Amino acid sequence: MLTIAIISGLILASILWVEIIRDSYHALSHHWTPLYRLHVWHHKVFRPDLTAASEEIYRQAHWYNDVPEALVMLLLSFVPLWLGYVFNWPFFWVTGVGSLYTAFFLVCAVFRGLGVAGIDELTDITHRPGQFESLPAEWFINRTYHWRHHFDDQKAYYSGTFALVDKILGTALSLKGKTIAITGASGTLGLALLTHLDRSGAKVIALSSKNEPITLDINGQQQTIKTITWQVGQESELSQLLETVDILIINHGINVHGARTPEAILQSYEINAFSCWRLMELFFTTVRTNKDIACKEVWVNTSEAEVNPALSPLYELSKRTIGDLITLRRLDAPCVVRKLILGPFKSNLNPIGVMSADWVAQQIIKQAKADFRNIIVTINPITFIAFPIKEFLTSWYFKLFSKKSNH
Repeated sequence: MLTIAIISGLILASILWVEIIRDSYHALSHHWTPLYRLHVWHHKVFRPDLTAASEEIYRQAHWYNDVPEALVMLLLSFVPLWLGYVFNWPFFWVTGVGSLYTAFFLVCAVFRGLGVAGIDELTDITHRPGQFESLPAEWFINRTYHWRHHFDDQKAYYSGTFALVDKILGTALSLKGKTIAITGASGTLGLALLTHLDRSGAKVIALSSKNEPITLDINGQQQTIKTITWQVGQESELSQLLETVDILIINHGINVHGARTPEAILQSYEINAFSCWRLMELFFTTVRTNKDIACKEVWVNTSEAEVNPALSPLYELSKRTIGDLITLRRLDAPCVVRKLILGPFKSNLNPIGVMSADWVAQQIIKQAKADFRNIIVTINPITFIAFPIKEFLTSWYFKLFSKKSNH
């Protein structure tokens, strides 16, 4: 059993190694001019619907980009084999699987360059035209994920098979040029998110219940940003605006602390759960095209109250409700939906919070760029264990005992 585990581990490591080489080569191609002159042929090929501009350019791109990339991968694929030989690893010879794996890509690239009929349909999977049938994948690269490299941001989404390199580099989600609207924008976390998203190159829109325009401190200068005034219950009035939004961050909420009156119950659920749900569903109606499926997202601040006490029963109950609704809707959502699982940070809602909102905002954006779908920011180690278990079990329960409507 140990022998099988060692052999399997070495094989997987050799394959992962050449994939890291491929993605590193790709990233370098966008930052080093001599390589970019070759790689740019790859970006000349495809139209936004992923049809090729011409058969000639398609074939040329493989000779200029794919074949050199595969040759570099093949050359460096022998490194684990050499190290295993030098240090006398047990079963080191199985790392040669990485070389065989790479040789397959090289042969396919040559065949595509030669224009062998049908080879592109079998081997160039991430560039096939047609309607996207799935969201951008989180760990394994699919057409929707790779489309963004061509038409969202060429200096992001470098990974070719596994998303590991993009997650490490923080290029699994580009915020540059994205229009991002945030509810609860006048709150402590809302202001911090607006500031750091602006610094990430996003175009931010503040959605606030207050009438005053929101001003940010950008590089020491006060900058007034686009501010839309709205109230809970008026979600439909934002429908036209949401058509122009790439990422909607649902961040508004209320904490009635120890109250348990009928009014407090109604207010907690209306603001923390049902208003968020209505906004999310309204945003979903704006997702229609391949570009929308690839680039639009919803982020919802559900809080670690989903799994931990917050010393505020109605806050916990309402946050768990919206948390479970999101888990359910994720099964059929037309775009990526991220949960923000946040521990206690200092704000008007929680003046005794232990984390700073500015630090929390930075961590949210960092994890989003690494394409974490559940963004956990807390000092409580229990949450990092309890939430993934709860989310996994709840998601599978919903999969087994609910079904998508055919209407």
